[in-house]
Amino acid sequence: MKTGASATILLSAGAVAAEWAPRRPINAILPYSAGGGTDALARAAAASADGILPVPLVIVNKPGSSGITGATEAAAARPDGNTVMVTSAGSFLLTSMLRDTEVTPFDSFEIIAQIGNLTPAVIVPAASPFQSVQDLVDAARAAPGTLRWAHNGRGGFHQVAGQSFLNRNGLEAQDVPFKGGGPTRAAVIGEQVDFAFVGIQQAAGFENELRVLGLVAPERDAIRDDVPTLAELGFDYVAVSSPIVFFAPKGTDPEIVAGMETALKGITETQQFADLMRERGNVPAFLNGTDTEARLRAMQRDTQPVIDALKSQG
Repeated sequence: MKTGASATILLSAGAVAAEWAPRRPINAILPYSAGGGTDALARAAAASADGILPVPLVIVNKPGSSGITGATEAAAARPDGNTVMVTSAGSFLLTSMLRDTEVTPFDSFEIIAQIGNLTPAVIVPAASPFQSVQDLVDAARAAPGTLRWAHNGRGGFHQVAGQSFLNRNGLEAQDVPFKGGGPTRAAVIGEQVDFAFVGIQQAAGFENELRVLGLVAPERDAIRDDVPTLAELGFDYVAVSSPIVFFAPKGTDPEIVAGMETALKGITETQQFADLMRERGNVPAFLNGTDTEARLRAMQRDTQPVIDALKSQG
């Protein structure tokens, strides 16, 4: 039954995708620690692949160097479809823009598809005295450079979102990078930092331990619609979010890429994936490879001034 369902999915993409028939488990390198937002979405996809893929989709965490360690390993894999990468493509892109990295999204990989999206939010510990973004801003202005804030790694989209907010509102604070959303959330819960910029879905299931003050976006979140946006609150910011994207090593056969794209579309359309995403505080958001690349290139263009500013700060 599983094989038949897989054939139906692959055939629906046409003759090109129909020729892709994986026979071994597909290892999806995820270049961050377990427990973060990217990890949650990737594992939801893997759990929903039964009946869509004829083989298991296995998530392999390879954290390090703000996602570049795992990306470098994925890029060096044989381009045979047995090893891919799933990552926060916004963080990957921005890190490659901020640093001289060995790999980049466009030069080192074939873009398969987007399965979801992460939007950063400002969060504080539940016991924090800050009840609003204004409280946080007032405290930062009263004692410049004394507050500590966390993010998922230097060069990632959370740091860019947070630093842009601080810069645009004339604030200073000490940034503390962590390897992924899970460790960042744990640092906030443990009151190791005063606030953090992390994906809003990180608050799902931790509502008694965290407080979400604002969403870094022009519109409210589809699930946490009780959280005001920074735009609503009147603060200047840069709207930086991140698509969760599957990549294949450069040179992977177009038939394999097309087959994977079709399979991922099928996965994101399952009820199981939608349910798992909602449990994790998110919703499916599929884009094909062409549209995903266009989105990333637009992000590259729109964030270049922010990246240039961060580089000038050292």
